[in-house]
This record gives sequence, structure tokens and C-alpha cells, in this order.
Amino acid sequence: MDKVFIQGLSIQTTSGFYPWEKEIKQTLVIDLTMGWNTKRAAENDELAKTLDYAQISEKVAEFANNNPVDLIETLAERLANYLMESYHIPWLKLKVGKPGAVHNAITVGVEIERGHQQ
Repeated sequence: MDKVFIQGLSIQTTSGFYPWEKEIKQTLVIDLTMGWNTKRAAENDELAKTLDYAQISEKVAEFANNNPVDLIETLAERLANYLMESYHIPWLKLKVGKPGAVHNAITVGVEIERGHQQ
């Protein structure tokens, strides 16, 4: 299976359990790998036949900001479902990191894998 990826996508959104976190925007860093057959796009150099990572990057930020959650686990699950349904992605791996959330750690977060690799 071919893969299209977005690595280190930094977004500002509301995410957190504590009341003070609901009042501010924090940085989340997204790594996304999506299973996709890139051969069809490559045959005639057609963007319409691949996953447009610029468009998907915008949609990820838009989704996170329009769907605030307490847990990044919830965001990861909902975002994975949204992307798979919207773009007909058969498989993806999604990592959501929250830099600075834990003292002395560069980042903390979750990584999920959904669908089936072909």
C-alpha cells in the first residue's frame, strides 16, 4: 500500500480537561499517514486522483477548532472517522501530540491506527 503523509502539522485549538484549558488555545501537533493508491495520480500527474495534503491539513485544523474536546484521545478518534469518511481513506495512522502538557516531557499524546492496509 502506498502512503500519503503529513508530519508535524501544528494547529492552535481548544483542548483540555481543566477549566483553564477551555479558555485558551493550545498547540497540538499532528502526524498523519494515510493509505492510498498513488499510482492512479502518478499516471497522468493528476492532483484530483490523490489525497491533497494541503487541503487535508486545512480540514484537520478546521475540524479540531469546530469540535472542541476534553481529551486528545477523543479528538484522534473523531478526526480519524471524519477523514476516513470524507476522503474514502481505507487505512490511516494518526498521532496527536500536546507539547508542554507534562513538565520535563517534550510532548505527550496518542497514536491510533484505523482501517485495513491493503
